[in-house]
Amino acid sequence: MLTMDDIVREGDPVLRAVAEPVDFPLSDEDKETGQKMLEFLINSQDPEIAEEHELRGGVGIAAPQIGISKRFIAIHLHDDNDRLYSHILYNPKIRSHSVENACLGGGEGCLSVDREIPGYVVRSARVTVEAFDIDGKPLKLRLKGYPAIVVQHEIDHLNGVMFYDHINKKNPSYLPPDVIVYE
Repeated sequence: MLTMDDIVREGDPVLRAVAEPVDFPLSDEDKETGQKMLEFLINSQDPEIAEEHELRGGVGIAAPQIGISKRFIAIHLHDDNDRLYSHILYNPKIRSHSVENACLGGGEGCLSVDREIPGYVVRSARVTVEAFDIDGKPLKLRLKGYPAIVVQHEIDHLNGVMFYDHINKKNPSYLPPDVIVYE
């Protein structure tokens, strides 16, 4: 079981590296690691397990965040309609995105960042993501709102980008016009 001790913190070079694609068929190690990442998210959202193991709540995690410079992520979250998105995505790519932008009103957080960083992280409001599942089958997800923001955050990790790189350096509280704000 992964714990917070397995999470790489900001400053570690693996978080700034561009991760390598995974090969198919997946190795047993890459399958097992993906499953452990998803299990971490599920456990972190269970109040009793999270408290017992001192887990910070998470909705997404990328392999570089546990020190593995490979292109896969796990997400576990519900959208506004209570639809569950629980996936391990191997070699995910954003194939298209909306012109319309969105952000989280309270800013973003990250399991690899142990401090609050105020500011708006403006991202695409909708994205289409293509990836492969644990069996090597292609997946296509059309996401909007919160799930879209989460997936973009995690894919950024695969490209060595941290969420705060998107915050306006001169005015972190600047919100461009027409940005949808999700609370």
